[in-house]
Amino acid sequence: MIRQLSHIGIAVRDLDASIALFEKIFQPAAIHREVVPEQKVEVASFMVGNARLELIAPTAPDSPIARFLEQRGQGIHHLAFETDDLTTELGRIAEEGIQLINRTPSAGAHEMLIAFLHPKSTGGVLIELCQHTHRQQ
Repeated sequence: MIRQLSHIGIAVRDLDASIALFEKIFQPAAIHREVVPEQKVEVASFMVGNARLELIAPTAPDSPIARFLEQRGQGIHHLAFETDDLTTELGRIAEEGIQLINRTPSAGAHEMLIAFLHPKSTGGVLIELCQHTHRQQ
């Protein structure tokens, strides 16, 4: 079952410049930074109320975020929703006829497993499903 919005992913070219900009706007209490080698990105995230914003910059020219930036420029990349059982949800969604980008979960930021639904099947919106690894069944 999909439980809640986890975060909004924003693709950026320059992570440090973007952090400086968003600090001016939102004045976050803390910013979490990490590199996710499997996704070839560096992530900076912070809370705005109950919502997490995730700034995502490529660490390699062949990363999905680098391709997104080339094609569309900076901006909202995806909406992410939490589930307690990612594998089961992927199976259920595939049975509903929704095209998956990832049939199996992979490692993401914040010690989460992640998988994406193809925007061709979701009205043009890239949707990420995620699960905290400590909740893995």
